[in-house]
Amino acid sequence: MACVAPRMIQVLRSTASISGCADIRLRLPLRLHMADTGSHLVEMSWDPITRIIGSLGVHTKIDFDRRQVVECHCTSSIFRGYSVFMKGKDPRDAHQITSRICGICGDNHATCSVYAQNMAYGVNPPPISDWILNLGEAAEFMFDHNLFQDNLVGVDFCEQVVRETNPGVWERAQATAAPRAEAHGFRTIADIMRSLNPFEGEFYLEALQMSRLAREMFCLMEGRHVHPSTVQPGGVGTVPSVQLCSDYLIRLVKYVEFMKRVVPMHDDLFDFFYDALPGYEQVGQRRVLLACWGGFQDPHRCTFDYRTMRDWGRAMYVTPGIVVDGRLLTTDLVEINLGIRILLGQSFYQDWDDQPMFVTHDPLGNPVDRRHPWNQHTLPRPQKRDFEKKYTWVMAPRWFDGQNLLALDTGGGPLARLWVTALAGLVDIGYVKATGQSVKITLPRTGDSSEVTFEWTIPKWSNTLERNRARSYFQAYAAACALYFVERAMAEVQEGRVKTWEPFTVPSDAIGCGFTEAVRGMLSHHMVIRDGRIANYHPYPPTPWNASPRDDFGTPGPYEDAIQGIPIFEESDRDHFKGIDIMRTVRSFDPCLPCGVHMYLGNGKTIERRHSPTMLNLV
Repeated sequence: MACVAPRMIQVLRSTASISGCADIRLRLPLRLHMADTGSHLVEMSWDPITRIIGSLGVHTKIDFDRRQVVECHCTSSIFRGYSVFMKGKDPRDAHQITSRICGICGDNHATCSVYAQNMAYGVNPPPISDWILNLGEAAEFMFDHNLFQDNLVGVDFCEQVVRETNPGVWERAQATAAPRAEAHGFRTIADIMRSLNPFEGEFYLEALQMSRLAREMFCLMEGRHVHPSTVQPGGVGTVPSVQLCSDYLIRLVKYVEFMKRVVPMHDDLFDFFYDALPGYEQVGQRRVLLACWGGFQDPHRCTFDYRTMRDWGRAMYVTPGIVVDGRLLTTDLVEINLGIRILLGQSFYQDWDDQPMFVTHDPLGNPVDRRHPWNQHTLPRPQKRDFEKKYTWVMAPRWFDGQNLLALDTGGGPLARLWVTALAGLVDIGYVKATGQSVKITLPRTGDSSEVTFEWTIPKWSNTLERNRARSYFQAYAAACALYFVERAMAEVQEGRVKTWEPFTVPSDAIGCGFTEAVRGMLSHHMVIRDGRIANYHPYPPTPWNASPRDDFGTPGPYEDAIQGIPIFEESDRDHFKGIDIMRTVRSFDPCLPCGVHMYLGNGKTIERRHSPTMLNLV
């Protein structure tokens, strides 16, 4: 919207506290434009977003007359450069180095790197090592999803936040009985919201304890969290035993019992928001463009040979695939791999179109595009942020379907995993069954609790509430898979098949790729080896896909797309606005970026520099 001789009013709002938490503060830098139409567009920036991992900034223009976000740009303010300093390294160190990409899901990177190395070295680990790795990664899903769902994003739905931002909703919650109270123990929706209050809510505190339990499970299998010490190409260093499996199972049973309450509790909470705020399905809604790279290998099918990747990829216990407008386009990892394109978009990089290509054809003879990760060059060009030109350190990954470059997202991870797995209908391990339209998850009788079957059904929307709902269901999915994996591992041990590592030789020249699911969604590592050293290495976690900027064709990234155009349901007026609908949408993707701590007001002017702990900010 053009402005005719605009009056620029720059405002730094006074500190606003959330009721009940006097020491928890929020400061919002505002810049107000007076437009020629007489309506007001307010530029509001949250930088960094709190209660996530890292330096994500969200910059919006909001029309308070229409109660709508009319424009959004998302930024990441730190350059990392792993693809630069990986060059020349011994490829056998790749998993140890790339694990440090993230301090919360480093094991996902280590696992994916090992998969890429196994392919490059031509080594197939013994089955018990894959079961151990599956158990470790299942525990990571249980740990991380639990911590984020109930100690970070869950705060967006707690009493303190709802009472402050939507007092009418809070009043209704107090008078609304929880339909599944018998399963989770909370009589009203208000009781659920109280239980999520940070540092004092009953469920909030219980979730912290369960996260610790899941972390212990992880360490039993992978040695150390979050940078595993026993994961390596060719297998694992963990010593399998009946005692190891039993120690894991004891903890897993407690987590399973917890899940029997978690899923119905969140179903009640999210269903209530649909009822209390008609039209809330529009918050965070975007076109269904979901991607999952698959997870949990079947050791009796997986060979890490690229030439048979179509087959062993489809045998994963989380099915790889791409869903567009509700239709499953493919479950073929080879097709998925060849379709990846890395665009610069409005990021701070120089193009590599004049640089040499590392890979022209894959091992099956298929041509590989110049913009594929195997051929990417990272050429940083730092500059002033300009939303009309360049504004972030995140590139713009896209997937080419033969006609269009699609801005895929992960649905925060679980939504894409469940949607793809449901439609594919390939997974059936007793505890988990994909039906073609749903995923059935059976948690067996444990202690005094009876057997429970949950069924996640494909929702009408890819939106904020469904991303969050799927996270609870996938916690149960991971726990159910872990029950199956520990049974398989125990059988291997009892049969005496305890060899955990296969020797290998690093070839002089090779390529490899690893595909798996990080907690937040699709994760790939692409490696090129020349003369026995790393010549090119590019990891692509879920957040570059989700947090990508506008691409070369002006298509916004998923965060931007999900926020831009959403209606504002918050009851606060402009002068007391917290942006809770925007924050719920961003956090529903479970963002993970490098850390950042600055706040700014207009034209890059620094107002305050402060340490902003992610768990100490309510909105």
